[in-house]
Amino acid sequence: MPDAAAWMSSLLVGGAQFGVLQSNYIAQQAQLWSAMLDPRTSAKALAEPVVAPQPGDRRFAAAEWRDNPYFSYLQQSYLLSARFLSELAQSAELEAKSRERLQFAVQQWCDAMCPTNFAATNPAVLKRALDSGGASLTQGIANLITDLHQGRISQTDEAAFEVGRNLALTPGTVVYENDLIQLIQYQAATPQVGVRPLVIVPPCINKYYILDLRPENSFVRYALGQGHTVFVVSWRNVGSADGPLVTGLGWDDYLELGIFSALRVAREITGADRVNALGFCVGGTLLAAALAVQAAKGEKAVESVTYLATMLDFSAPGQLGVFIDEKAVAAREAAIGGGGILPGADLASAFNALRANDLIWPYVVNNYLLGSAPAAFDLLYWNADSTNLPGPMYCTYLRNTYLENKLCVPGALHSCGVSVDLGRVDRPTFILATREDHIVPWRAAYRALALLGGEKKFVLGASGHIAGVINPASGGKRSYWISDLNTNFPADAEAWLAQARAERGSWWPQWSQWLETFKGGTRDAPAHTGNARYPVIEPAPGRYVKQKA
Repeated sequence: MPDAAAWMSSLLVGGAQFGVLQSNYIAQQAQLWSAMLDPRTSAKALAEPVVAPQPGDRRFAAAEWRDNPYFSYLQQSYLLSARFLSELAQSAELEAKSRERLQFAVQQWCDAMCPTNFAATNPAVLKRALDSGGASLTQGIANLITDLHQGRISQTDEAAFEVGRNLALTPGTVVYENDLIQLIQYQAATPQVGVRPLVIVPPCINKYYILDLRPENSFVRYALGQGHTVFVVSWRNVGSADGPLVTGLGWDDYLELGIFSALRVAREITGADRVNALGFCVGGTLLAAALAVQAAKGEKAVESVTYLATMLDFSAPGQLGVFIDEKAVAAREAAIGGGGILPGADLASAFNALRANDLIWPYVVNNYLLGSAPAAFDLLYWNADSTNLPGPMYCTYLRNTYLENKLCVPGALHSCGVSVDLGRVDRPTFILATREDHIVPWRAAYRALALLGGEKKFVLGASGHIAGVINPASGGKRSYWISDLNTNFPADAEAWLAQARAERGSWWPQWSQWLETFKGGTRDAPAHTGNARYPVIEPAPGRYVKQKA
C-alpha cells in the first residue's frame, strides 16, 4: 500500500486536477449547508438533493434519510465526501498496482465511516433503542460478545442448517477417499444415463455443497436429471490435528490425490473410456493444470471440459490482487510454506472485504446496533462454513498464479514432473463467466479462450460469482449472453459482448445441450453406486464436508 507521503506527493504532481476536485467538493458542500440552514429552501433541498445514493444502495432505506433535514444532511455530506475521496484516489499519479490498492483502501475506509454504521447517526437504531427502552443496545452488546468468541460476524442463523439434514440432500454415497478427498457418486435419476460420467471439481477453498444446496437449486440434481452419472470431489478441511503428512500437502498433491484420483476412479467405476469434467473457480484452475499435465504425458482421460467462473490468466485478477504482492507472499511462505495451514477464516475475511457493504456492515448494524438476530439464509451459512488449506499448496498457488502468473505461460510452470502448457489441452470446452463477479472478473475468465486449444463455447451469465452460477433452469431468473462463435474469438472481451445476444433465464439448459454431444451414447442406469473394487464407504455428503475449520 502506498504511504501517505507518496499519495500526497502524487497529488502535488497533479495539482491542477486536485484543485478542480477540491473546488467542486467545497462548492457542493457549501450548497448543501446553505440549503439546510435556510428554512425557505430546506424543503426544496429535501426534494432535490445535491447528491443521492446509487441505485441499489440499501444503507439509506429508512424514510428519515429523505424526510428529516438533519439525517438528509448527514447522508448527503457523507456521499459527497466519499465521492471526493474516491475521485482523489483515482486521480493519484501512482503506478497502476499502487493506485488500485489506494482506491481499495479508500473505499474500505469510506464504507466503514458511513453514518449508518454508528448508533448516534442511524435513525433506525435510535428509534429501536427508544422503543425498546435500551434493550436493543443491550442485546447488541451480547451479540457482539458472542461473535467475538466465535471470531467472525454472524451472517445467518447457523442453528437453522445442517449439512446432510437440510443441505446437500441429493442421494449418493462416498465411493472413494484418500488423505485429501472423498469422491461422491450420486444415484442415477433417469432410466438411461450417458456412457461417460460427469466429474465435478468444486473449489478447494469452499465446501462442495454450494452445488447441492437445496433440491430446488441443486446443480448436481439438475445434471442427474439430464441423464448424467455424477461424481463430485469433496475436499478435506485440513486441520492442525491431521499431522504433517496432510498439512504439508502441496500443489502437485492436489493434482495427484485430488484431480487424477477422481478422474481415474470415476472411469473405473463406470467402465468409460473418458469422463466429462467440470471445474468451478479454483477447482477449474486445478483442473486445467491437471489436464495440461496429462496432455504433456500423452494421456486423454477427459472428453470435454467445463469451467465455471475460473481464472487461468491472472494478469488482471480484480480486487483480490490488492492483497497479494511479493512481500505478502514471502511472509506466507516463511510462516506456512513448509507446512501448516491457512485458516479458512483468513480467506473468508478477504472475500467479505471485497463486498463490505453486503457482507460486513449490514450485519454490524443488524446484530450489534439494532440488537437483532440474523435471518436464516442457506447461502450465507455456506459462505461462513470456511475451509482450511495446507500452507505449501496455498503458497505455491499464490506465487504461480496471482503473483507471477506462470500458469498461462507455456513451459513456465512445472507440475508432476512435466512442463505445463494450457495450449495442449485441446478438449472441447465450455466456459462460463458472470458479469458482476468480484472474485473472477468476467474479462479475466474470457482470457482463457486464448490459452486453451480445441473448440470452445463462451457464455456470460448475469449476476455474481455464486448467484450467476447457481441459477436454476426452473426459476426463469436473470439472463445470459451467448454467441455462435466456437473459434476465432475476439481478443477483446468487450468486442465479444458487442456481438453477443442476450437471452432470458438460466444458462444451465445451454450447457446441458452442449454436453449432450459428449455423453458417448447411453446405457442403462446403474442400480447401485460404486462397484466391487470401490464399495460404498458411507452415505453422502460424507465426513470430509462436515469438518469445521
